[in-house]
Amino acid sequence: MNKIIISISGLGYVGLPVAVAFSKNNYKTIGYDINKKRVNELLKNEDITGEVSKKDLEKSDITFTSNYEDLSKANFHIITVPTPIDKFNKPDLSLIECACAQIGKILKKNDIVIIESTVYPGVTEEIAVPMIEQNSNLKFNIDFFMGYSPERINPADKNYKFENIKKVVSASNNKTLQILEEVYGSVVKAGIYKASSIKVAEAAKVIENTQRDLNIAFMNELVKIFDALNISTNEVLEAASTKWNFLPFKPGFVGGHCIGVDPYYLIHKSQQAGIIPDLLMSVRKINDGMSIYFSQRILKLLNEKNINFNHSKILLLGLSFKENCPDIRNSKIIDLINELKSFNVLLDVFDPIVNSGEVKKEFGLNVLTQPKRGKYDLVIIAVSHQFFKELGIEKIRSWCKKDGSIMDLKSTFHQNLVDYTV
Repeated sequence: MNKIIISISGLGYVGLPVAVAFSKNNYKTIGYDINKKRVNELLKNEDITGEVSKKDLEKSDITFTSNYEDLSKANFHIITVPTPIDKFNKPDLSLIECACAQIGKILKKNDIVIIESTVYPGVTEEIAVPMIEQNSNLKFNIDFFMGYSPERINPADKNYKFENIKKVVSASNNKTLQILEEVYGSVVKAGIYKASSIKVAEAAKVIENTQRDLNIAFMNELVKIFDALNISTNEVLEAASTKWNFLPFKPGFVGGHCIGVDPYYLIHKSQQAGIIPDLLMSVRKINDGMSIYFSQRILKLLNEKNINFNHSKILLLGLSFKENCPDIRNSKIIDLINELKSFNVLLDVFDPIVNSGEVKKEFGLNVLTQPKRGKYDLVIIAVSHQFFKELGIEKIRSWCKKDGSIMDLKSTFHQNLVDYTV
């Protein structure tokens, strides 16, 4: 293949770090996003996701654009667009289809297209390929070639980056697989694993997050059991973790655009194949139901304090789907808020990590800039941001009334310092 020129379609939590990594390794790189506001921010070296620093953006030599025709200058096209679910929990592949249609319109002979987005087995060859063929008038595996390489970006994780996470690659023929191994291998220092087929690589990705979903569901089930038995789940897990092969999972909300979404892709494909995945569906039911469970636990605590729901003042700390990350997509904290509001509690939200304008636009919520001292009957730590840890329990307690309580749903502080923890 001639000199590799990289294009990245989708400049979110996955695409931008990938683009920066290739640019740092002297690849001519074109970064495309349909969101003009996002592109304009990146042109000013600003990444609102916090994944890439201003310094790294300044040092990178990426052509940022919102004009898909600029992708025609590349010959190695990487698709990193989101793959969400719809309101019925069915896979929404519209962004993948849109990206493939756009690339098809500018595709040249011998170009390679790689999907990194999470999909179910078969999407690359059964949905992406026909879409590209239709828009390019080129023939698959004759005029252009496909690959699938699952993304493994972990938002807000400063230790595991694109370059030091082992990369799985797969392709539509051996020659293309060799090119993927060489190109990705020149950037990813952790090594390359060559999957035997595209479907194997697609399946490997979708079960990575499904496995985490399953293990967290077990932890959440334990919370319910040990609450009923008046036993600290956190203490039980600490004791059990002294065994060398005990898996260190924690209970909590399962939201975001990965763990709370990807299992539905596998469930969808399983059902298409005539298999009813009872375990996976039970896991989703457990994890999606934790906002209801915790809201009931909150109301129980207020009742124990003889506080009328309708007159209670509650402060919720944390709104993003995970700690130290501004991403509010599919945040289950919103579900908790909606549950509590149905009981007419007076609820304030404080999260200095998220974009307050985005929260207002997406959910109609106002995020406090600073809580008031001595105002709240109950302060709930819902997301364990480092900011809250550094703030300290005394500062957080200062927001409570004299007889107010602190409920720590993420074991942010030692259980002796709060009134309720899991």
